[in-house]
Amino acid sequence: MAPITNGRTLFNEIPTGFPEPGKTTVYDTSKTIDLENVPLNGGVLVKTLVLSADPYMRVQMREADIESYMPPFIVGQPIFSLGVGKILRSERDGFKPGGYVYGLLDHAEYSLPSPDVPVFGIRVFNPEPGLQYSAYVGAGGMPGQTSYYGWKEYANAKAGETVFVSGGAGPVGSLVIQLAKQDGLKVIASAGSDEKVQFCKDVGADVVFNYKTASTLDILRQEGPLNIYWDNVGGTTLDAAIENAANHARFLECGAISQYNSKDGVNMKNLDQIYARRITLYGFLISDLAPKWEEEFYKVIPKKLASGEFKFREDITTGLENSGQAIRDVQIGANTGKKVIVVAQE
Repeated sequence: MAPITNGRTLFNEIPTGFPEPGKTTVYDTSKTIDLENVPLNGGVLVKTLVLSADPYMRVQMREADIESYMPPFIVGQPIFSLGVGKILRSERDGFKPGGYVYGLLDHAEYSLPSPDVPVFGIRVFNPEPGLQYSAYVGAGGMPGQTSYYGWKEYANAKAGETVFVSGGAGPVGSLVIQLAKQDGLKVIASAGSDEKVQFCKDVGADVVFNYKTASTLDILRQEGPLNIYWDNVGGTTLDAAIENAANHARFLECGAISQYNSKDGVNMKNLDQIYARRITLYGFLISDLAPKWEEEFYKVIPKKLASGEFKFREDITTGLENSGQAIRDVQIGANTGKKVIVVAQE
């Protein structure tokens, strides 16, 4: 077989605000790959099927020497995220051609990803019958793991308590809503559009509001106090939750998308209430919790997703050439479900 084009999405420059397709990232078709003869050097050749676009990818768009919880993208090199691919060739034990892998993949049509990357190195998996493999970059993968690990480890949920979930329509927030309802809690959720509000209701939230048209502070004053706050957004929403927390509330600090694209200061008025109300704040990464909860997650969650007991929604972008726009959509909140980039069919 003659070499074929290997399309890639490259990191082009560090953005100062929201990432811009064609500027922050560029789609490149200058490289080719010989699928039959490219040296594997003991590795695995993978055809990319689907890729994830996630909020935290904005954190990776930084100077390479700045430390953070995720490795930086390198200017001139492909960006990367969690994805699902199919094994074409392999020189690695346990990775058989025709099998599926899940883990960190370059935004490229074909790549040789490493199984040795901590936590998210590629792993072989067998999709749950009845569950599309794209679900494994959403509720059946890292976002679902974030929800499950964090909730199980830190929520200490008790039936009858009240939880507030910001970003409730996202892949993390929507599963948290369902886990909370399973545990018998009253769930308040916020989202950024009427369509997203309806999805939160569909997955079981008791009180849902559009934070763009309703006052978060007023809703929490009316529906609180909060025993648990699952924070996906940070900023003024976090401050409002602190003001309306019950004594000994648990705050699960999962994300801060309201501040990823701007470093303008947020006037936090209620920090003194953290000690006054004896609030416990848990910051966590799933890499810390995976050894304890990963096996249970894969036994429980994919089956519940396949059966429909737990609901999820995807927002599909077709074509690797559109991955830059998919990433921007997530940052500005234009997606209406877990953003999945479909790169190829099997």
